[in-house]
Amino acid sequence: MRASLSLAEGPSVIIQPTSVAALTWLGAAAGASSEGWRIGSVLSARPLGITEQGLMVLQVGALTVEAEAPGTRLPSQFQVRVLSLGAQPQLEILGADSRLDSHLNQALRERLPQQNGYAPLLATIGALSQWSLVKQLPPYLRSALALLEHSMSTPQELATGEGLRQAVNRSGLFLESQLAQAPANEATTAHDDMKGAMLRLVSILKGQPLPGESADDEVDPPLLYRGVVPQGRLPLPQELASSGEATDFLPRLYTDVQGALARLEVAQLQANPHHWMVEIPVQNADGADVLQLSLKHEQEAEQGWTMGFSLDLPPLGPLVGELHLRGLRLSVRLWAQHRDTVDRLENQFEDLRARLDATGLFLDQLSCQFGLPQAGNSVSAVFLKATV
Repeated sequence: MRASLSLAEGPSVIIQPTSVAALTWLGAAAGASSEGWRIGSVLSARPLGITEQGLMVLQVGALTVEAEAPGTRLPSQFQVRVLSLGAQPQLEILGADSRLDSHLNQALRERLPQQNGYAPLLATIGALSQWSLVKQLPPYLRSALALLEHSMSTPQELATGEGLRQAVNRSGLFLESQLAQAPANEATTAHDDMKGAMLRLVSILKGQPLPGESADDEVDPPLLYRGVVPQGRLPLPQELASSGEATDFLPRLYTDVQGALARLEVAQLQANPHHWMVEIPVQNADGADVLQLSLKHEQEAEQGWTMGFSLDLPPLGPLVGELHLRGLRLSVRLWAQHRDTVDRLENQFEDLRARLDATGLFLDQLSCQFGLPQAGNSVSAVFLKATV
């Protein structure tokens, strides 16, 4: 199995074997099985040397992988953590000084296979909000759903800096920190927090039967390793779309809220003081969408910030943006999947330039490209992508 490796900043390495079948074959050839490769598992690894072709040979558990030699020295021994399985398993190589806490390891192992985005949950909640269905639900469940909807942001709130700050604060990513800092007599800290609302809903729905899951389903890596990707609205399955019984929705609602909660908790476990990602459900009159934000503090001589965002709005289609702030200098790059959306955004550029000038910022770049950037890793890291 041969791997290609691209190098950027950061201590992480991602190995992506092409398939589970390849892992099984290689494991058998090495006298071991790939069954030890489970989500969250930590495996030993070490570099073995350099081939005549200049490729670095790495031993990862029972597997041997060839990769292009990185521009940085790997430690003589290190560990890798299994982030995902499926068509392209991903392994994060931890630095030599990394000591993965057993509780963190266990939490990731439990939550990674469960995680899902907000889109399925928002579709289910949207269907249950119809009066013909919601009136069938008991009052305590209606109250929990109302609390969850109340925790969502509105486009009007996100249109201001303060509104966006509040939306980030109540996204669920910082719930435990806020609870720890709240006064002892403060009983409403979690009332408008997304995670608090989802935890309440899960406690009410606990015991609902879960739909069958396939052991071969591919598991997505944590948000921190994916980059910002627009998430469109999802339709309900046909059997639910035509149902008039609220009880038919409850097993799916429980699965959806568990998946969204697991994804949020993985994001919490992966966040660090210099880089974190947050997803904010945005409630509008005609439905709900997901705003994804990535905020990174650059650790360079000239420190700055990079913010990425993605959004998929029905009138505009998928949008991706990236803002780089270095001191008072700002660069803005936008991407849109639809040509008419590019034109609409470019028509707003003069107004945007005037607003930025009024803030005292210097605009180095403002552009909007047709098509979306290639989805990939947004964190600076080292990657190994293996091919057979």
